[in-house]
Amino acid sequence: MNQPDPDLESDSPAAPATLSPEALEDALRLAEAMVFAAGAPVGVRALANLLPVGVDTDAIVAALRERYAGRGVELVEVAGGLQFRTAPDLAPRLRRVVVVPRRLPRAAMETLAIIAYHQPVTRAEIEQIRGASLSQQTLDSLLELGLVTPKGHKEAPGRPTLWATTPGFLVQFGLRELRDLPRREDLLVEPPSPLPDPVPAEPTGG
Repeated sequence: MNQPDPDLESDSPAAPATLSPEALEDALRLAEAMVFAAGAPVGVRALANLLPVGVDTDAIVAALRERYAGRGVELVEVAGGLQFRTAPDLAPRLRRVVVVPRRLPRAAMETLAIIAYHQPVTRAEIEQIRGASLSQQTLDSLLELGLVTPKGHKEAPGRPTLWATTPGFLVQFGLRELRDLPRREDLLVEPPSPLPDPVPAEPTGG
C-alpha cells in the first residue's frame, strides 16, 4: 500500500511565518499611528491592508487595547471601527477646559431620535410621530452636522424623501452600531411632575 509522501504540500494554505518581537512591535506602532491620525473610526479591514503580511490583525488590536487600558485615552470600537477616545471617568473633569459642542435643541433631538429608531422615515412620518410640524431649519441643522442623510425615496404619491442616520451619528453618540441604541422608552422621557398636596376640606358648619 502506497504511503503518502510527507514532502507533498496539502491543499490548505501554509500558516504565516512567526514574526519577530521587533516586527510585531513595529506593526503595533503602525496600527497605533493609523488610528491616531485618522479623522474617523478605522475599520479592521483597512487596518489589515496597512499591516505587513502575516500579522494577526485581531491580535494587534487586542494588544493595542490592552496597552491603553486605564490610560487617559482608550481604544474603543465605535461606528464599526476603532478610535481613541477620552477615558469615560476623565470626561467630566475635562469639560472645565475643553469646549463642549452646543447641545441640540429639543426639536432636533426628538427628530434625530425618531429617525434613528424608525429609519428610513419620511418627513411626514416624523411629524406624525412627534405630533408636531418639522421645520426645515431643524432638518437642515441635522444635515449640516452630518447626523442624517437622504436615503432614497418612498414608493408613495409624491415619492417623499426617506431619511436615515449616518456613520457620523454613531461616532457622535459613541455607538458601535444602531443596535446599541438605548431602549426607546428610556429616551426623551421626563420625570412626571409631582402632584400638589391635597388641600384639606373646609369644615362645614353644624
